[in-house]
Amino acid sequence: MDQRKLAQLPLVGTLIGALIAYLLRPEAPQVGKLPLGVVMTRGADLTGTEEILIPIAEASFNYTITGAIIGAIIGAVVFWIMFNKMNN
Repeated sequence: MDQRKLAQLPLVGTLIGALIAYLLRPEAPQVGKLPLGVVMTRGADLTGTEEILIPIAEASFNYTITGAIIGAIIGAVVFWIMFNKMNN
């Protein structure tokens, strides 16, 4: 694996982590999982009776961001290990 492809591992880890976390996000009672648009805006566009879903949208957003951060960390660690192996 060349260095350019290797340098993309943190980005790939971020995307995979965010996707997994998004798929594992919490469900709203009687509604199910909220759509991506609602999650990414943290429920800012919800009005009226839909406002009760804002805490779930915020939690879903937090799951997604946390997954992206964990994925980036894992990708960076894998990059660092593989980069050191290539240079030794």
